[in-house]
Amino acid sequence: MARFYQHLGVYSDWVAAANKAHQLYPMAPPGEETRQKLREVLGFHFEQERPRAVKVERRWKCDGLLGEEVSWSVGYGPRTYAWVLKPEGVKEPLPGVVALHDHGGFKYYGKEKIADGPDETPSVLISFREELYGGRAFANALAKEGFVVLVPDVFLWGSRRFPLEAIPEWDRSVGSAIQSWWKGGNTPDEIALFHSVSAIHEHTVEKYCHLLGTTLAGVVSYEDRVAVNYLRSRRDVRQDAIGCIGLSGGGVRSALLQATCDHIRAAVIVGMMCTYAEVLDHKLVSHSWLGLPWGWARYGDYPDIAACRAPSPLMVQYDEEDPLFTLKGMRDSHRRIAAHYRSAGAPKNYVGEFYPGGHKFDLEMQASAFAWLKKQLA
Repeated sequence: MARFYQHLGVYSDWVAAANKAHQLYPMAPPGEETRQKLREVLGFHFEQERPRAVKVERRWKCDGLLGEEVSWSVGYGPRTYAWVLKPEGVKEPLPGVVALHDHGGFKYYGKEKIADGPDETPSVLISFREELYGGRAFANALAKEGFVVLVPDVFLWGSRRFPLEAIPEWDRSVGSAIQSWWKGGNTPDEIALFHSVSAIHEHTVEKYCHLLGTTLAGVVSYEDRVAVNYLRSRRDVRQDAIGCIGLSGGGVRSALLQATCDHIRAAVIVGMMCTYAEVLDHKLVSHSWLGLPWGWARYGDYPDIAACRAPSPLMVQYDEEDPLFTLKGMRDSHRRIAAHYRSAGAPKNYVGEFYPGGHKFDLEMQASAFAWLKKQLA
């Protein structure tokens, strides 16, 4: 009996027709062939992927950490602003970690969602962190564990967001009409409006990506590789010990960075792993173009992206009641990634952890991820 898809209804048989046209989600084994195919799909790679015109904007000390705000150009658009956090009083170079902020439908801020900088934390982020991050700035907590942590904004977020006036009138009109849906108890009108408009605008941006021969995932991943190369350029960072970590959209970014950047020695993906087959039905509407690079479904599944650099160390943390996924899709992903690491002769280099509860990176999960990164990057 043909499967019924809740959001396709009378078009449920469209899925089977597509599978006849080209097999969906074939197994893409780890290795250079899969990585090259992924690069072609992402469509945004350059010989030189280094930050341009780097500037140190300001420095500060707080709560046992030294902080820097740095900025650079990626070659287009406004300057990227990022924070660097490291323990006070350490003389020797430390392992480095790129902490990747989430998507969250929350593009007004980027790095501020996961890190405390020199200014007071915006009040709208207090409840946001309570829900997703155990109530704290996890990047600062990670730095206290003995890392130099880089927290960059990325394309569409924070310092890299589109100005509202540059967004097409249609997107602004539709976004304005649904603004009340985004308006929380402590969300300023300006931020609620930007969130609602940017949710519509992301579809327009992906259309531009299509005409430019790339994908949103490809552009974001390129900018994250630029950030890695900035981190590697610092004298206080060990070039041979670079990791990355992120929740949700930050987990997608971590998966793509692991797949496309040879300098990543260990990656942590949190709350962002499921097979495409299990996202396909009514879970799809909650997902961003960031995790759905156009055309990849013909070559592999999302777990194959995460595992394509096996045996490079990988940790994936799964939230068992995550409303963005099905438990079956998460468990199928876990088995698929584990199989890839077995085929690469390094089954212990993949760690999959399942936690009770919804979409989050809570304190228990953070403690486990931080300890794993310390072990891998020691």
